[in-house]
Amino acid sequence: MSETQGTIILADDEAPMRESAAQWLSLAGFRVLACASAPEALGRLETDFPGILITDVRMPGTDGLELLRQCREHDPDLPVVLMTGHGDVAMAVEAMRAGAYDFLEKPFAPETMIDIVRRALEKRALILENRVLKARLRQKSGMESRLLGQSAAMIELRETIADLAGTGVNVLVTGETGTGKEQVARCLHLAGKRAAHPFVALNCAAMPESVFESELFGFEAGAFTGAVKRRIGKLEYAHHGTLFLDEIESMPLNLQVKLLRVLQERMVERIGSNASIPVDFRVVAATKVDLLEASRSGAFREDLYYRLNVAEIRLPPLRDRREDIPLLFEHFCQAASLAFEREAPLPGPADLNTLMSHNWPGNVRELKNVAERFVIGQGRRPASEFLAHGAPEPDRSFTAQVAVFEKILLEQELARQGGDIGRVMSALKLPRRTLNEKMRRYGLRRRDYL
Repeated sequence: MSETQGTIILADDEAPMRESAAQWLSLAGFRVLACASAPEALGRLETDFPGILITDVRMPGTDGLELLRQCREHDPDLPVVLMTGHGDVAMAVEAMRAGAYDFLEKPFAPETMIDIVRRALEKRALILENRVLKARLRQKSGMESRLLGQSAAMIELRETIADLAGTGVNVLVTGETGTGKEQVARCLHLAGKRAAHPFVALNCAAMPESVFESELFGFEAGAFTGAVKRRIGKLEYAHHGTLFLDEIESMPLNLQVKLLRVLQERMVERIGSNASIPVDFRVVAATKVDLLEASRSGAFREDLYYRLNVAEIRLPPLRDRREDIPLLFEHFCQAASLAFEREAPLPGPADLNTLMSHNWPGNVRELKNVAERFVIGQGRRPASEFLAHGAPEPDRSFTAQVAVFEKILLEQELARQGGDIGRVMSALKLPRRTLNEKMRRYGLRRRDYL
């Protein structure tokens, strides 16, 4: 929008009406582009025009209804308000069915016009904001769109995935609930040589033991009661692709033995069949527990652990990369804004202080939930009200909030400059002594960003 309340293209061939309406709108703070014909109005319409169109229905040559049709071809989301005479109301109602935003029946009070215009401009502003958000989300491509963050830990994580993706080795992903283990698995798949083939995900904790084997191995028709036709199992379906086994620690021990055999022999047998089917897939397993410790206690097979853990990726909890919280929160707010068709509110200093102070036991998943609820509430309620696990009351003093932002700024610049102190000093225009003192205060170490 412009510095005024919004821009309006006003089309009416009758000069007195056009001039009066333009004057009313200008006095109300709107920018008015007055046009005497439909072609002139259409010529003013540019891509992502930051306003609306008001047009009279009856005009010589191209009338208001044809102008409406042409405008919708140019931009189907442009709000168009029709001005009609008393006998044209039925026509206006039909035009609204065709996509007009609203209509004004002449004669009308200036206040009526201004009220409709304000509502139409608010809708237009939201449409344009959503277009910007969609464009930003489209720009985030590849691994960075799935694993957001500029902290040293996230930069290292993306480098590790890029290094392992092409090898095809089995990978064990470890980390707390909500840290993004499935996203890591998908990145390994998409960046590897199997990207054109299936990514098959199976949550071992969500699968009842009674159907676990049939889901993994599939079955032939008549193999058991209810098996009316052949079913391809997850192992077979993942052929040439990637099999992601989430919460692998929940897999029953008897099935661990069978999975191990498949991984060793690269053959699978459907339940009720004696035929061995060759399979070739990569396994990415995820767990929130120490699988080696579980294997030592007998809760998990040690031989399967070593088969799965050819390479290991450990995901940091969100509390260990707090500098990524503002970026993640903004991203989730933008995504929620598009999903819920709500304006994305900006978090204030108190909100950011709360987000940075929270311990995030639910990690990134919890942060996404808070962002969605924050957008639904349109920022009218503080972020602290949406923390499911509660949070210690943050220090809302000016000094404390400045310190939060200061630390974020230093962490981001250190990561951006790869730990190069000279370039950090230059970018932030800080003398060496001041930078050293602030890094000591916030526990920042240069080697963590190399």
